[in-house]
Amino acid sequence: MKWLFVLLAVCFMVAPAMAGEDPYISIVGPDYLGNPFYFSPKHFQFMYNENADPFFIPVTFGSFPPVNQYTRVGGAGQEMFRSQTFNGSVEVCDATPEARGLKSAKTPAGNSGFYEWYIRVPKKPDGEINIVIQCGVVKPNAVAVYEYEAIELCAAETGERIGAGTCVRQEVDPGVSPVIQAALPKITAIAYPGPYNIAFTPFHLTAFKNPGSYSLTFDAVTGAMSNSVSSQVLDGGSNARILLKACMDKTVVNKLPVTGQLNALGETETDLEPGDMIYVRMDVPRQNTVDIYCSAQSVRLAGIAESPF
Repeated sequence: MKWLFVLLAVCFMVAPAMAGEDPYISIVGPDYLGNPFYFSPKHFQFMYNENADPFFIPVTFGSFPPVNQYTRVGGAGQEMFRSQTFNGSVEVCDATPEARGLKSAKTPAGNSGFYEWYIRVPKKPDGEINIVIQCGVVKPNAVAVYEYEAIELCAAETGERIGAGTCVRQEVDPGVSPVIQAALPKITAIAYPGPYNIAFTPFHLTAFKNPGSYSLTFDAVTGAMSNSVSSQVLDGGSNARILLKACMDKTVVNKLPVTGQLNALGETETDLEPGDMIYVRMDVPRQNTVDIYCSAQSVRLAGIAESPF
């Protein structure tokens, strides 16, 4: 009998740990209705109907974000995709004429532009939050010349040096960077409160540089995080640039927000809860050298979270 009580006590002690932590993937709109062109069966295991039992995250909450002339997907208070240009272009990552992906918005070489995604986390994050970006990137005018074959003939990466002729990469000599830094897109990421959290003041997320030491630097007086060789607040500045490769995932790993922690901008973080909104903006500078195509499902959030089951 004594050992029975001990066993029961141990079971109760470990019960919280056995509640479960599992992966999640979230996109603009109902996660489980993601386009199969972008997501494999492995992904769909972790893409839920977050508006239904047991999540109960409302489709519409409040009036933020509002609808404006750049809104392409979503309504006021809903998950949303915006783009400066209209999303009427082909999915260049589809190397067939079958049009399996979504319509995308093009930012041509030599032009500035922006994309915005508002995505709710379906569960309470327990680990670092990945922002995964996958856009079509091809050399200038490639789609006009080669149509759906452009991605197999003219794939590119942002910041690429373009040579003379059609779909030519300019090579460099030693001592010269093959990447034009000023041409790289810049990322902003901000957390906003949802239906199950306190009304906290929105704050910018802080990304770990990868590869890196994954260490954080704190101010000795205020305790605020500082931008360093291993971390960067995603404020859309010149140090928040990314290099995208054609149709390949680019993952930005963000530190899990902690209530009371000050970021490098002096903003106070808050623990995230189910339904909180993550806003991601990608600004493409005028120095851009390639054609960039992004759609509503070009960005997804991914991580580990507390299971609601």
